Amino acid sequence: MAVADQCLTEEHAIYNGDCVEVMRGLPDECVHLTVYSPPFAGLYQYSSDERDMSNAIDKDEFFVHYGYAIDELARITMPGRISAVHCMDIPLSNAGCDAMYDLPGRIIIEHEKRGFVYGGRRVIWKEPLMVRNRTMMKSLHHRTFCEDSTRCSIANADYLLMFRRKGDNPVPVVHEVGMTRYCGERLMPADVLEFKGMEGDQKLNKFSQWIWRQYASSVWDDIRIDRVLKHREAKEGEDEKHVHPLQLDVIERAVLMWSNPGETVLTPFMGVGSEVYGAVINGRKGVGVELKTSYYNQAVKNLAEAVKERQPEPKELFAG
Repeated sequence: MAVADQCLTEEHAIYNGDCVEVMRGLPDECVHLTVYSPPFAGLYQYSSDERDMSNAIDKDEFFVHYGYAIDELARITMPGRISAVHCMDIPLSNAGCDAMYDLPGRIIIEHEKRGFVYGGRRVIWKEPLMVRNRTMMKSLHHRTFCEDSTRCSIANADYLLMFRRKGDNPVPVVHEVGMTRYCGERLMPADVLEFKGMEGDQKLNKFSQWIWRQYASSVWDDIRIDRVLKHREAKEGEDEKHVHPLQLDVIERAVLMWSNPGETVLTPFMGVGSEVYGAVINGRKGVGVELKTSYYNQAVKNLAEAVKERQPEPKELFAG
């Protein structure tokens, strides 16, 4: 594997290098789950590195290079297991109201070409005023609505696309004690809390049932948007336009739903380490690859804190 740096521990393995090259050094069917946000040409610029996919000339060139990564993910993912891809529709102008590019749709097409089956999407709701204040898009301003509402756009949601690699899963993902922890901002009803730590027939566990209902919903409107890892220290002046890690609630839900404790969770576009962090604190093995050195260095710092936050195994939660 061609890497500039690496950090290997019992809980995680992270690499500063090109994700396609690193994945080519991994054995077949060694990964149980992948969770990541791909870069995209024209939306954000992450670095000036010619290997950075965000520096592709146009979307077609981007998908040629991204396709190499999907090929490797299909090879190293265990049959029947999940690859979760975080993305959004892309505005084609600064105005935001003229046209949108269906990035999720193209990602689905490219995965279906390469041995994955599309299994649906979760919509991650965004508060419109918060989006407007962050992006300064005129098309989200109430003034624009008052002057000419045909020039208004929407506060684009994020999507978590679920893909299943073709084949039968040889190791089922089981939840013998149901869901033991909720990752979100909604208040749980008091009568549901009474079932926390329930032993016996888990089909009767209203605590776990309530959590599952939130996670099985097609719309996630309870994500804590600001629950992210430290990232501002990784920003390098004019070299980029964007540093915003994926929310830990999204990552932890994917990890807890679609992997067993001790299994391997991989992210090919690690950033500051969010997906690896979410895997490690939930008792999984995290593997991450990041091309940009400043992001990688911040990931090393963030993951040094992960073991301290590691959740106990369910049997420890219910002991006694």
